[in-house]
Amino acid sequence: MTVHAHIIHESPVQLWGLSNRRRLQRTLKKMNVVSWIDDPGAAGPGDSILFLRGDYLYDERLLRNLAQKPGTVLQTTAADGNTSVAAHVAALDAAVIRDFLTGSTSAALPPSLSFATPQSLGATYHKELRKIDPPYLLPITEENKEKLEKRLFSGSYKGVTDLVTKWIWPWPAQLATHFCVRKGITPNQVTSLSLVLVLVAALLFYNGFFALGLAAAWLMTFLDTVDGKLARVTVNWSTFGHFFDHAIDLISPPFWYLLWGWGLDSWHPGIPLSLNAVLWLIFVGYIAGRLAEGIFKGFLEPSGIFCWRPLDSYFRLITGRRNPNLILLTTGLLAGRPDLGLLAVALWTAASSIFLTGRLIMGFREHRRTGSLRSWFLDIDPEAKTPTLAQRCFTNRRS
Repeated sequence: MTVHAHIIHESPVQLWGLSNRRRLQRTLKKMNVVSWIDDPGAAGPGDSILFLRGDYLYDERLLRNLAQKPGTVLQTTAADGNTSVAAHVAALDAAVIRDFLTGSTSAALPPSLSFATPQSLGATYHKELRKIDPPYLLPITEENKEKLEKRLFSGSYKGVTDLVTKWIWPWPAQLATHFCVRKGITPNQVTSLSLVLVLVAALLFYNGFFALGLAAAWLMTFLDTVDGKLARVTVNWSTFGHFFDHAIDLISPPFWYLLWGWGLDSWHPGIPLSLNAVLWLIFVGYIAGRLAEGIFKGFLEPSGIFCWRPLDSYFRLITGRRNPNLILLTTGLLAGRPDLGLLAVALWTAASSIFLTGRLIMGFREHRRTGSLRSWFLDIDPEAKTPTLAQRCFTNRRS
């Protein structure tokens, strides 16, 4: 059986440089829906058709679930009543469903159809982005174009991440993403520039030019935010791009710390500093922390260690990873002590890894006692009138 896609009521409004048809084509291609037909009657008797109104913006989760549920009609929920905007039906029912969605008939619908809303079809917890974010289904008009672009951009952000990525980068990253869209710059091109900056920062650190190196490093971390957001809002990500980006993220921090330490040879600290001990502490701590995260995600809870309890989500804001450690290096340099900045990185990396290892041990104990772990996000009521501080901090609440 082949699933075909068919668009009705297309909108001329482009969001992040894409027509809605192009956005839907890119999104559905990720779900292996690649057949598009202009005439639903051309589908084979055993096929099904995914009808989509092109004047609505769909959350990816809704499209994925709708594509897997033949016999379903998707409706909006509004104060003035529900509107049917999409359906996945057998080809034999194509004619009556198309007329129903366009409003050109009041004929009886097949009794086997079920009706769904965004709330019933899509999960509120977005596991990939580690946040509570109710799925959206919004009309596309010229008047709400800016609002929709902001919604797409904010929706591309992880709920649980470090404090710089969460609170400092969003506004300038949105401006930079708009620039990339206007200039036709791709996510992989941004990632490639990030790699260049990794090497530039490393070279500057090695030669003792710590301030210039930090400028290059901070710019790289900013572009690391931009490339991911650009990929999501333009639906232009790939397996290679994902691997390329994460490989740089994984390798660059300890590489920088090593070159920073070697660069201290051109600077004369006021106190003795065992460089080898510091670097070993950083490397062992970094690897131990990453292993704790990977083991927790692979064996205990697929959302990851930072989504187990609110404490873990708070700790992710300051965990001894790249951005918090760059804050320590920057603070040390501003104080005139780049050696103490590196020492702070070593101590905080070790402390973070001890914390994560402790949480991993507690996770295994809890798993042995209860049989499974459950992310605290799954117990959040997104409609709660008095959300906790953690819910306000880590969820994307929508009215």
